[in-house]
Amino acid sequence: MSADEFDPFVERLFSRTPAMPDAPLFTAQVEQRLQKGSRIRFLALSLAGVIGGAVAIRETMTVDIDLGAREGVVAKDALGQGLQSASFNLQSSVQSGLEQAGLAHVEFGSMSSMQLFWIAAAALIAIAAGGVMKLSQDA
Repeated sequence: MSADEFDPFVERLFSRTPAMPDAPLFTAQVEQRLQKGSRIRFLALSLAGVIGGAVAIRETMTVDIDLGAREGVVAKDALGQGLQSASFNLQSSVQSGLEQAGLAHVEFGSMSSMQLFWIAAAALIAIAAGGVMKLSQDA
């Protein structure tokens, strides 16, 4: 059989996929795994977002905002006091929420950037190892 005859022969053989007796079961299992993976991915991303948001809010609330000199228009002073009051109220409510969640004493500012880098690298390696183990168990 020459190469010109062989290519159409192979193409004809693979043009139609034969029906397997367990095709519906296979489809159901694949869809179930996709749904399970989607739920786990959604929960992991949501948890990461909540933790990141909590840290961002905490760091934002500890910033001391100075709106300028004290002399000038009365409305500016009133606005500055209003912002300061709102910031303090928000900071205290966020702080109480973090205390309830057990995250009140998490201090990232005291660590050097190299320590934070290695902590993040270790976390990524642990996540990758967990993913590899999960994939090896599914296969």
